[in-house]
Amino acid sequence: VRSAPRLSAASMSVVEHVREMASAGLHSNVRLLSGLLLTMSGNNPELFSPSQKYQLLVYHADSLFHDKEYRNAVSKYTMALQQKKALSKTSKVRPSTGNAASTPQSQCLPSEIEVKYKMAECYTMLKQDKDAIAILDGIPSRQRTPKINMMLANLYKKAGQERSSVTSYKEVLRQCPLALDAILGLLSLSVKGAEVASMTINIIQSIPNLDWLSVWIKAYAFVHTGDNTRAINTICSLEKKSLLRDNVDLLGSLADLYFRAGDNKNSILKFEQAQMLDPYLIKGMDVYGYLLAREGRLEDVENLGCRLFNISDQHAEPWVVSGCHSFYSKRYSRALYLGAKAIQLNSNSVQALLLKGAALRNMGRVQEAIIHFREAIRLAPCRLDCYEGLIECYLASNSIREAMVMANNVYKTLGANAQTLTLLATVCLEDPVTQEKAKTLLDKALTQRPDYIKAVVKKAELLSREQKYEDGIALLRNALANQSDCVLHRILGDFLVAVNEYQEAMDQYSIALSLDPNDQKSLEGMQKMEKEESPTDATQEEDVDDMEGSGEEGDLEGSDSEAAQWADQEQWFGMQ
Repeated sequence: VRSAPRLSAASMSVVEHVREMASAGLHSNVRLLSGLLLTMSGNNPELFSPSQKYQLLVYHADSLFHDKEYRNAVSKYTMALQQKKALSKTSKVRPSTGNAASTPQSQCLPSEIEVKYKMAECYTMLKQDKDAIAILDGIPSRQRTPKINMMLANLYKKAGQERSSVTSYKEVLRQCPLALDAILGLLSLSVKGAEVASMTINIIQSIPNLDWLSVWIKAYAFVHTGDNTRAINTICSLEKKSLLRDNVDLLGSLADLYFRAGDNKNSILKFEQAQMLDPYLIKGMDVYGYLLAREGRLEDVENLGCRLFNISDQHAEPWVVSGCHSFYSKRYSRALYLGAKAIQLNSNSVQALLLKGAALRNMGRVQEAIIHFREAIRLAPCRLDCYEGLIECYLASNSIREAMVMANNVYKTLGANAQTLTLLATVCLEDPVTQEKAKTLLDKALTQRPDYIKAVVKKAELLSREQKYEDGIALLRNALANQSDCVLHRILGDFLVAVNEYQEAMDQYSIALSLDPNDQKSLEGMQKMEKEESPTDATQEEDVDDMEGSGEEGDLEGSDSEAAQWADQEQWFGMQ
C-alpha cells in the first residue's frame, strides 16, 4: 500500500504541472493556476520553496507577456529575479544535501538570462528603449546569446550608439555567420562590404550553393552607400540566376531601388511582380501605394488598402496606404491621423513620417512638418524624397538660404545625378539671381536622363517664364515619346494654348484627365478653354441646346457622375 505523499512532494507536482502546461503553450491555463498558487504562497510563505516561487513567478510573467500585458509582466519578471537572487544567496550559504529530488528541480529552473531578455522585449514594446538596453547590458558578454546581441545591436543603432551597435552585430555574425539581417545592419552603419564579406567567407566555401551570398552582400553594400545604379545592376544579376529567380525579397529591393532612382514605372512593375508571387506581402506596399496615388490611381490605392487591412492592421503599411488615398483626395486632416497611427505602430516607418510631414505642411504647420522630414532623413539618409520634403518646407516658409544649403549638401553627399541636379535647380529657380544656374543644372540632368519627369517639369517651368513656348512644346513631346504622364500632358496643353493650338490643347487636357481624373489643373485648363470659345461657336451651341435640350441633361449627368464619385469616397472613409 502506497503511503500518502507529503505536502512538499504534492507541491512539487503542482509546479511541474505548471511547467508542463507552459511548455505546451497553454498560457491562459498557466496564468490562472500560477496566479492562484502565488496567492497561496503569499498567505503561507512556507508552502513553496524559493526555487518553486521563482518558477511560478516566471511562468506567470510569461503568460502575461503572451497576453501583451507588458508592464505587469515586467513587474513579475522583476520579482522573479529578486527571488532568484535570494535563492542564489541561500545556495551559497547552505550547501546541497545531496537530495535526489533537488537535482531535477535545479535543472528545470528557467534561465535567468532568458528572463532578462523577456524583460527587454517588454521594455521595447513599451517604447522604453533605455531600460531595455540597461537590462541587456547587465548580462556579461560571454553569456549573451545571438538573439541578445541582435536585440542590443538594433537598440544601440536606434539610440545612435553606432560603435556599440557594430560590435554587437559582429558578435551575432561570429556566432551565426548566415545572419543576413545582421549583415544588413553592419552595411547600414557604413561598415565596408569587403569587411562584412570576410566574416562569411568560410561558411560560403564550406557549404554548396552559397556562392550567391558574396554578390548579395555586394549588392546591399551599394544600396547603403546610395549607389542605386550599381545596386540595381547587381541585384538584377542575382535575380536572373535560376536558383534565385522570382525571390520576393529581391524583387521588393529592386522596386525600392527603382523608386529611389526616380524610375517609378519600373518600380511599380517590380512591386506588382512581387505581390503576384506573394499575395500576403506587406513590406514595401506603403511605397507602392504612394506611387499609385501619385499617378492618380486612387481606386487601385483603395483596393490595396482594403487588401492590406485584411492581411494585418498591426503593421504601418495599410495605414500609410490609406493615408496616401486621403492625402491625394485632399483630406489632409485624415491623412495626418492615418500617418500618426502608422508611426505609432512602427516609429521607423520612413513612408509614414513622409506622409505625416506632407500632411502637416499642406495644413500650414510647417515647423512640425520639418521635424518629421528630419527624422525621415535620419532613418534613410540615402533617400532623396526625404530631403525633397524638407526643402519644400523651407521654400514654403521662404527660408531659401536653408533650402540652398540643404540642396547643396545633398548634391555633394549623394553625387551629381539627374535627381540631385534637379533638386538643386528647383531651389535655384526660387531666386532670380540663380536662374541661369538653374538652367545649366537642368540641362545637365536632362542630358543624363532625358525622360526624368521632374527635370522636364522644371525645365518647362523655366521656358514658360521666358515665354519660349515652342521650345517647351518640343521638350514635352520628346519626354512623352516613350511615357505617358498626367502632369506632362497638362503642361503641354498649357503651352499649346499659349501658341493658339486649341484643339490639340483640349486633347492633351483630356489625356491628362484620363490618367488622373482628379487633376484639378487639367480640369481648369479645359474649362477655361470652353469659356474662351468664339462667339459664333457659342451661339451655335446655344441654338442646338434650345432645339435638343441637351445642355441641361449634360450638366445633370456630370453632376450625377461627380456625386457618385464622392459617394464612393465617403463610403471608403466610412469603412475606416
